Amino acid sequence: MDNPMPILLVPGLACSPRIYAPVVPALWRFGPVTVANHIRDDNMGAIARRILAEAPPRFVLAGHSMGGYIAFEIMRQAPERVAKLALMNTQARPDTPEAGERRRGQIARAKAGEYRAILDELFAGFVYPSRRDDAGLRRLVHDMGDDVGPDAFVRQLTAIMGRPDSRSTLAWIKCPTLVLSSDEDNTVPNSLSTEMAGGIPGAKLVIIPDCGYLTPLEQPLPTAEALVEWLRS
Repeated sequence: MDNPMPILLVPGLACSPRIYAPVVPALWRFGPVTVANHIRDDNMGAIARRILAEAPPRFVLAGHSMGGYIAFEIMRQAPERVAKLALMNTQARPDTPEAGERRRGQIARAKAGEYRAILDELFAGFVYPSRRDDAGLRRLVHDMGDDVGPDAFVRQLTAIMGRPDSRSTLAWIKCPTLVLSSDEDNTVPNSLSTEMAGGIPGAKLVIIPDCGYLTPLEQPLPTAEALVEWLRS
């Protein structure tokens, strides 16, 4: 990018700014980097409105997982403010009935004091199989969960369950778009990323090898390289 542009990063479910920490040094050369706060509201419309109220007039936008759902809502509300879009380990589809049932169970358990147990269960599905015994990565997932807290986790799940189907909006995304996924994402399979990239005009699809759902943490170098190429496009 010849002219510096503010970069707005939106974390995923139960994730905090820590998820982007490994890639921020590669990004800040292209403009000031901000991580959005996505824990204060329980519906996508309100989350996006609050983020937009706090964001620069025009910015490049990257969202991971739930952050991608929020990015779609930002694109619905203010597409003219987004110069570039990156959708990471996310999908355009709404929840399936099975996913909704699972999230309702997580809400009940979080309210009952089982938040830590939920984070442990999420970790097992988040990371590449060879990293399931990585104590440092597990601790980081717990630290991010503590940053968010159980009350905000419940709000996030509520917002996710109520999100709209974004597949019909893919065709009118006109800004340069990166769709990034990984080869072993068991949370949001990369087939859904392929679907998104196929529906967005000119989108570039990048699939990170030897990686699970937490691409910026598990494979920071190739993730940063993909994001830098997107910023330069």
